[in-house]
Amino acid sequence: MTHCTWLFLLATAGISPSAEPPTFLNPINPSADPWLGYADGAYHLATTQSNCVRLWSAPTLGGLAKAKPVMIWEKGKGVWAPEFHQLKGPHGLKWYCYFTKTDSTDERHRMFVVESTTNKIDGPYGEPVQLRTDPDDQFYAIDGTVFETGGSLYFVWAGHPGHRLFMAKMQDPMTITGDRVLIPASGFGCEEVREGPCVLLHGDRLFLTYSACDTGKPDYKVGYVWAKVGDDPLKPASWTQEPNPLLQRNDPSGVFGPGHHSFFKSPDGKDDWIAYHAKTTAEYTYKGRSTRVQKLDWDADGFPKPVIPLSLDAPIAEPVR
Repeated sequence: MTHCTWLFLLATAGISPSAEPPTFLNPINPSADPWLGYADGAYHLATTQSNCVRLWSAPTLGGLAKAKPVMIWEKGKGVWAPEFHQLKGPHGLKWYCYFTKTDSTDERHRMFVVESTTNKIDGPYGEPVQLRTDPDDQFYAIDGTVFETGGSLYFVWAGHPGHRLFMAKMQDPMTITGDRVLIPASGFGCEEVREGPCVLLHGDRLFLTYSACDTGKPDYKVGYVWAKVGDDPLKPASWTQEPNPLLQRNDPSGVFGPGHHSFFKSPDGKDDWIAYHAKTTAEYTYKGRSTRVQKLDWDADGFPKPVIPLSLDAPIAEPVR
């Protein structure tokens, strides 16, 4: 990227140019359950909006806080945790948005997907199609995500019974095929809540990260299991539990209940970053969860280093372009 291009991006984001990379402060969005990605020269962010799916886009992470959202889909109820993935489907390479919604009560939450009618992340998109996470449509299903390995596509979500992690193979980005499989995951002493799964590839390992505990509690946290690339992800024995959390509360910095996360690459493709929500209170409440981001580092053995959540007054340098 040329110096002139960088200055143009800064000006577009309303940032004054300087010799040093610009910095920003968390939070970058006042809501929870963030998905964040980088595509077509911009960052794109989606968070839980309750009755719709909105997408914020900006050339810098700091710019997301002031960006105006695009409406992706509305007229919903209990709409949670949208995610966007660019995948090859029946109509070629398209963007797909996965989200949870209900037609009545919380127990009726199910997974849905909409397909872009173009190859643009901001759509427009078609009508929602339900993903059949179980053949008889009996069970609660939320927080779905997709990943590809070995030439096959897989869907992971949180569901009942037990509010645990389930996985199934996909025929295409809008169709689950075969039986669902329970993937055991530790709660680190919390109750049986496993949700917000996310899959990250690094080296020859797949990391299946997830949130544990009730999201309203200050001990909400992120853990992970990992598998070797090439092993069958539908076999629970393929996954090894990491005994320690990846991300958890940081009382001295005033960060409580960090979790429900996603990962994204820096524009130059070299660094991994994590987006997550957290609160500034240790009270048991679902209010006040906001979206924060920071860099994810790796150790010499190829495992993610624990993420120490930063206080809201800590300046963070924008990722390298």
